[in-house]
Amino acid sequence: MGDLLQNPRLPHFREAPVSELPYAHGGPPLTALLRATPEDFVVDEDLGITPSGEGEHVFLHVRKRGANSDWLAERIADFAGVSARDVSFAGMKDRHAVTTQTYSIHLPGKAAPDWTQFPEPGVEILSHARHHRKLRRGALNGNAFRITLREAAGDRDRADACLQAIARDGVPNYFGEQRFGREGQNIQRALAFFAGRRTPRKQHGMLISAARSQIFNSVLARRVEAASWNRILLGECCSLAGSRSWFVADSEAQAALDARAANGDIHPSGPLWGSGALPSQGEAAALEEAVARENQKLVEGLARQRLDQDRRALRLRPEGLQWEWIDTSTLVLRFALPAGSYATAVLRELADWHDAA
Repeated sequence: MGDLLQNPRLPHFREAPVSELPYAHGGPPLTALLRATPEDFVVDEDLGITPSGEGEHVFLHVRKRGANSDWLAERIADFAGVSARDVSFAGMKDRHAVTTQTYSIHLPGKAAPDWTQFPEPGVEILSHARHHRKLRRGALNGNAFRITLREAAGDRDRADACLQAIARDGVPNYFGEQRFGREGQNIQRALAFFAGRRTPRKQHGMLISAARSQIFNSVLARRVEAASWNRILLGECCSLAGSRSWFVADSEAQAALDARAANGDIHPSGPLWGSGALPSQGEAAALEEAVARENQKLVEGLARQRLDQDRRALRLRPEGLQWEWIDTSTLVLRFALPAGSYATAVLRELADWHDAA
């Protein structure tokens, strides 16, 4: 892959780190240490599904510390005596954290193993029950977070004001650094893939997602700079809160749409690029088309993947945001986010952090 990244016939592209993208609330007032221990980053999955008690699949609810989601899926498959493809989960969870999540194991006509004998240290089986359907990626409501920032230094009054603004107005819904790989190299790999270079099939989805995320983040950065990331523009595709549905704004209903946006019922949206015409119109479409021209190779490559144009909310509003200073340099945050969003999008507005993990 190294030769692909240095091939002079491919356009060079460096994805800007999320830390360099524009801020909505004046820039982080604090510096801090993140994930000094796994217990400083606690994530509890909200699956939104109650197992029925019967069916071909076993739902296994686990708490894990310092374990990768894919790695644990392989260990569960080995223990249950099934193929890795028979084990699934709804969403990836951070390795350097304490997280709870649910796995499904396809065991048609088979007895489940004795889960009390599951041997992996750092993994606790909380419950298990049968269900009639497998878990699919993305099929969850969201996640609840408890995050501890240590060695926090800076302007505490500004930090409290920033947190109040985040609770009231939300934050830009940027895709996080993990979408782009080490030093952002997934974008260059995506360009190589789109140019026809042989790429392992299992990496295709990751590279397509990275390309879509780059275009979305670029559109959102423009909207943040223009102070329109939380406003409904003419021709806007409005994203319904708590849903993947969206609709094109009617200019005759602008006042009503502005009120709905202020209440958090709808959000402005940005493109998840695919084939065909943009669904946005007017002012919103003009901005998105300008970003597309700057990312032409990514746009052309995505169009060839036969993906439908889709949308993602530009604004992220953390639910139930609470914060507490445990001492003069330790800040604990609690909030919940919908599926597909990143806790780091919230944290970056508050603190320029060093990740100890």
